[in-house]
Amino acid sequence: MTAALHALMQISNGPCGCYIIYIDSLSVLQSLQSVHYHSHPLVFEVLDFYYRLYSRGFTVLFCWVPAHVGISGNEQAAKSAAHFFNTSIPACDLKKHAKANLHLKWQRQWSLETDNKLHFTKPLIENWPILKNRRSDTMMTRLRIGHTRATHRYLLFGEQMPMSKHCNCSMTVSHILIECQYFNTRRLRFFRTTVVSLPVLLGRNSHGQLIPFLKSIGFYSLI
Repeated sequence: MTAALHALMQISNGPCGCYIIYIDSLSVLQSLQSVHYHSHPLVFEVLDFYYRLYSRGFTVLFCWVPAHVGISGNEQAAKSAAHFFNTSIPACDLKKHAKANLHLKWQRQWSLETDNKLHFTKPLIENWPILKNRRSDTMMTRLRIGHTRATHRYLLFGEQMPMSKHCNCSMTVSHILIECQYFNTRRLRFFRTTVVSLPVLLGRNSHGQLIPFLKSIGFYSLI
């Protein structure tokens, strides 16, 4: 695999055109053809270099040959390639690919959690910005997970789930923010529409009018 990468590097220094890389290892070609999340880091590096050459107009073909022995000129190429197999993989590269593979596996698992209420608000696993104001940051976290004093305080005291005094529906963050028709006038005022979604209000970049809206309906102090 290291030899394939070295060959691509040599090609990148030449004129744009069509090139053929002859490889005597069938397993290398199979690895390049069947990539999965636990493939060797060099596989990703070779493919990345290959697509970069392709984007520059290069055409590179891989061809398998049974062995270099007996083929004029190829024995010298084999010795040259063998030298690069001793090149160690930097620890930072291994760490980078390990993190990428773990993140991919984590995302695949999270994508299946469609029944999880948090999935709707945050379908992609990524770092979200931390607000400079701790009060605002804490408030956004509580809203995103749906746990506020007003909606979950009853659990601490063994009481009945609170109901909305405006429509007698279960008092939840989702109901207050996007469902309760009693607040449609306020939504229209602050969001310019009566139809909004949790990802729009509570997503990576929360709606700029969210806090003013919460204050206007008297819910901000109850979070």
